[in-house]
Amino acid sequence: MKLSPNKRRALLTGAILAAALAGCRQDMHDQPKKKPQSANAFFADGKTMRNFVAGTVPHDTSDDLHTNDSRWLAEDAAFYTGKVDGKPIDYFPLKVDAALLERGRMRFNITCTPCHGRLGNGEGTVVARGMKLPPSYHIERLVKSPPGYFFDVITNGFGAMYDQNDRVNPKDRWAIIAYIRALQLSQSVKYDELSAQEKQLVAESKKQHEETVPHGGEAESHPK
Repeated sequence: MKLSPNKRRALLTGAILAAALAGCRQDMHDQPKKKPQSANAFFADGKTMRNFVAGTVPHDTSDDLHTNDSRWLAEDAAFYTGKVDGKPIDYFPLKVDAALLERGRMRFNITCTPCHGRLGNGEGTVVARGMKLPPSYHIERLVKSPPGYFFDVITNGFGAMYDQNDRVNPKDRWAIIAYIRALQLSQSVKYDELSAQEKQLVAESKKQHEETVPHGGEAESHPK
């Protein structure tokens, strides 16, 4: 069958476009690259993955740093592990101020309260639904535990608690620990140690509570 010039041109154009598209698709599938752990004859050691250049200094000022990279650990083991010479440190390796405590409160309420409760007494919502009761932060053992101990537990987990290493960055871990210390102090302060202004706040809070709780019983948690 003899094709007209227009049909021959259309078929030729279609064939060229199909070949071009097929070639492009093949290039996308077979990119000239090397995958990690693969061999590479280009380098003398035959490896694709390269070591850091000698003298490389890691630098990161981000608060979102999530790493246990040994280069950082060697620079500041106390900050990134909570330990020195294998022992938990008994101090905070950064300045504890109002901003850090506020950050700790926020991260604690988001990350920790489901299990530990807002007061740190272990009465979180998941516990009310059958999960194992964690120890209260206010028991003598944990009140006396150094900050580095809490950092290690947050980083590596403990008992039924899984590690938070990939969820909470190092600076936020210290912020949470600072807030835990504040919670512990808040539950152990004696009334006589309060200032006049603080005693007034306690009195107002007590009065408000008495006005909202029905006589002879506890306030209802929800309407029936």
